[in-house]
Amino acid sequence: MTQLYPFLMSPMFDPRPWGTLDLAPIYPNAKFNEKIGEAWLTGDNCVVTNGSLARRTLADLSKEFGPELVGTAARDPQRFPLLMKFLFPAEKLSVQVHPDDATAQQFGEPWGKTECWYVAHARSGAQIALGLKSGVKRAEFAQAIQENRAEELLNWVNVYQGEMIYVAGGTVHTLGPGSVIVETQQQSDTTYRLYDYGRPRPLHLERGLASVKEQVASGKVIRPAPVEIADGAGRMSEMIRAPYFSVDLCELKKPHEFSTRDGSGKDSVQILVAVNGCGIVEVAGQAPVTLAKGDAVVIPAALGQFTLRPQWAVEFLRAGVPGSDVLEPRTRF
Repeated sequence: MTQLYPFLMSPMFDPRPWGTLDLAPIYPNAKFNEKIGEAWLTGDNCVVTNGSLARRTLADLSKEFGPELVGTAARDPQRFPLLMKFLFPAEKLSVQVHPDDATAQQFGEPWGKTECWYVAHARSGAQIALGLKSGVKRAEFAQAIQENRAEELLNWVNVYQGEMIYVAGGTVHTLGPGSVIVETQQQSDTTYRLYDYGRPRPLHLERGLASVKEQVASGKVIRPAPVEIADGAGRMSEMIRAPYFSVDLCELKKPHEFSTRDGSGKDSVQILVAVNGCGIVEVAGQAPVTLAKGDAVVIPAALGQFTLRPQWAVEFLRAGVPGSDVLEPRTRF
């Protein structure tokens, strides 16, 4: 019998110069004295808030429980595989790049950082920059950084609520103001800042430019149509399947049972992040856990089956690690 149970995670609010004091609509009652840019949900240092393992970090628990927690699909059996967080940009983020695995390992890092962004909310005109404009070469972009005109060479696109964006390692990118993003990524904070609009923060041009790829698979994910769940329980949308993560958007009106195991036979920790409404996570023999908007609940892989019982209705993202090899998703750049 495992000691593990569903973990309710406590958000870690991270101040950033591009953040905001108002985290609505996700945390409308939160009050801050400094601008918050990110709410980390499953970082290495994020802390469990419920049960006998309360106050323990995910990094610590992953080392102790290994595949019981992270699952057999995880690349490192003693490292929590995915970082999920909310982003609240009120100004433009710095222009940055994350290396892919091969480039990161050349720099002595264990792995790179590929990520995806679910657009939870977006005001009219909200934009992101994803990659370089067609035909722009790395040397040309490096020159534009020196001449303080790097923004001109970025591929700016409008974003809308409900879209999923794939950001492969090696993609130059940034976020503009006006959206709320749920980011799912490899558990890595390897970020190289290339351009920062004159803000007094250091740049990382040598490693950053070495990480930039001129051609990438990044873009808006082309998704299949949502699938209706049996008995009118709701519907499920496959938002992304990628080499490092899979993310579904689930909308429930009735209880539904899920599994930590996929068709490959391998299992993975499951991360549930509520973007609207409220529900109760139930596992046989364990205390129920409430999942409300802005919360994350971690389902250890060893638990197998779990049920989500909506309180009227709940909309949430469900993320995990694929058990078999997956190609990069089809996208529109």
